Amino acid sequence: MDDELLELQRQFEFAQQAKSSIRLSERNVVELVQKLQELRILDFELLHTVTGKEYITPEHLRREILAEIEKLGRISLIDLADTIGVDLYYIEKQAEQIISDDPRLTLIQGEIISQSYWDSVAEEINERLQESSQIALAEIAAELQVGSELLASMLDQRLGTLVKGRLEGGQLYTPAYVARVSAMVRGATRAITVPTNLTVIWSSLQQILQGIDGASGIAVDGSFFQSLFNAIVKENEILGSLRAGVHWTPNIFSIAQKESIDSFFSQNSVISYDFLRKLGIPNPIQFLQSRYPDGIPLSTTFIHPSIIEMLDSTVEDILERGSWTNSLLVLPSSFEPQDASKILLSCPSVQVALKSNKALIFGDSFIFSNIFIKDLYGRMEKEMETINVPGSSTGISSVDSLSSSKFGNDPSMSAESIETGNDIGKTGEIVEKKSKKKKGKSFGNTQSIAADGALDDHETSMKSKKNQRKAKATSNVQVAETKAGGKKESVKAKENNINYPTEEWVIEKIKTLIPDLEEHGIDDPAIILQPLVNHLRPMLNNSWKERRKALFTENAEKMKRLLDNTQQKLDEPFLNLQLYEKALDLFEDDQSISVILHRHLLRTTAAPIVDMLFHNLDLYKKLKNGIEVAELQNSESVSLNTGERTTIAKSFPGSLSNKAVTAAEALEGKHSIDSSNCTRCRYSVPV
Repeated sequence: MDDELLELQRQFEFAQQAKSSIRLSERNVVELVQKLQELRILDFELLHTVTGKEYITPEHLRREILAEIEKLGRISLIDLADTIGVDLYYIEKQAEQIISDDPRLTLIQGEIISQSYWDSVAEEINERLQESSQIALAEIAAELQVGSELLASMLDQRLGTLVKGRLEGGQLYTPAYVARVSAMVRGATRAITVPTNLTVIWSSLQQILQGIDGASGIAVDGSFFQSLFNAIVKENEILGSLRAGVHWTPNIFSIAQKESIDSFFSQNSVISYDFLRKLGIPNPIQFLQSRYPDGIPLSTTFIHPSIIEMLDSTVEDILERGSWTNSLLVLPSSFEPQDASKILLSCPSVQVALKSNKALIFGDSFIFSNIFIKDLYGRMEKEMETINVPGSSTGISSVDSLSSSKFGNDPSMSAESIETGNDIGKTGEIVEKKSKKKKGKSFGNTQSIAADGALDDHETSMKSKKNQRKAKATSNVQVAETKAGGKKESVKAKENNINYPTEEWVIEKIKTLIPDLEEHGIDDPAIILQPLVNHLRPMLNNSWKERRKALFTENAEKMKRLLDNTQQKLDEPFLNLQLYEKALDLFEDDQSISVILHRHLLRTTAAPIVDMLFHNLDLYKKLKNGIEVAELQNSESVSLNTGERTTIAKSFPGSLSNKAVTAAEALEGKHSIDSSNCTRCRYSVPV
């Protein structure tokens, strides 16, 4: 058999070496192959090589590709095209068919990789892992020139079989290394007694591991610690709760936390949300409601129903006594005003009292009995009855006009004096003239002064006779205008005082009448004083307006009677004063007697006139300003001293005050008169 085969080989070799007598060119061969294909003698596909000198069938190409894969385990399509000498298009087409037929092969980024290749790679990685305890996938991927994700997916399938290790966070660890790190994590977390962020623990463990492994060690990712920790928690090796993945609260802390809350709440019946937040409870309201279903949540605190019962009994007591209280003083010190307001409104006695108008709440925490408020209002109303509220600056102008018109009947007054409309000014001039005559010698020749005075008297007497009727008529008109103007000015005075009492006055009275408020935040008016003022002031204002309205009505009649009495009482004394003045002119030659008589006239006649006039004008001012005045007394019996006259004179408004002061000073001989102010005097004389 072997001999026959050897013979056939020799014959075949001879046939190949023998030179044919007929030779075909490449072109003829190509045409011959095409003709055979047209005649369907060759009924399969033929592929050209890159050189164009050879034909290859798809089946043969497939076999060559499989042979290369079997040989290398991983080969790129470009390398196959160069090796086999076929166009890349046909290589890709055949590679797709091969991969679809064989699940052990994969085409990744232009490379065909077999499972045997990955197995060999996994074995190499395992050998290196056992030597170094940990390997970074990025390093292996760079060596193999593949992606880290592809390498990780390949290793996941072979962990525990070909690769003895654990893949975590892009790194491979041996079981021994995992056990060592797991023990570190267990010890570190068991030592935690308060809520802790685990990232801080993992950072500390990383530093410890780097110190152990030295410079050659690979930094351990925090996710590796976290996965080991999750496994430990799942196995109940450590007890606690994990929030948001990194916030660990040990069970021992939760127990102590709940015991502390229970103890505090049972002792105080109230607990603030800030207290729970300090203990590490992020949602205190939900926590407390779930733990104490009967509790009542407020804005800043959580209370037991017994707090409402305690406050309710206190409020009920103060309402019965007609008093007031600050609920913040009854409640625990941790209460805020807004919480006090809510719990106050929750009290049954407060709800009933508010509906029946037996109580009022001011601010956030103050509750007042309506009886107390009425008593406070009554006392403040009585205080207002004694208050003198100043009127307008022109409050006495009508009296001024009336008085001046009355004195216009004086025959010794000039027409210019009558036009000024001021009785006190004219009375002052008369008094000053007496003083001038009394001390006239000190300023020059007595004879010339007397002559001038006589000439003045003569001229004045002639003028007064002509103007007496005119002055009287003018006086009557001014009296009528005075009465009409008095009513208008009374209305104006009421309008000026419409906002009385002032807010400052009410605050001061509240402080005086309720001294206990100093213990309840009186330094801040917005706490209690301002709400009380806002409640009481409109009521006091209405009372004030009603009382003033009644007083104005009552005072109008008194003012009329006072003016009539003043007119009547001034007529006769003033005429007597003028007559006595004329009589004193007879003693001008004897200055010593003239001075004595002038002083006597000032003391016995002029002073009572001025005192009566000042007294009546002062009463008129008070009546005009709405001040309650007792029954009008007999002003003829009024006697004022120098200080009283000056005080009353200065209290008059405007120019009336200046003229009244002038008259008062003239009585005391302290004033000098200018010739422009007295038609009877042509030179300045000291009084």
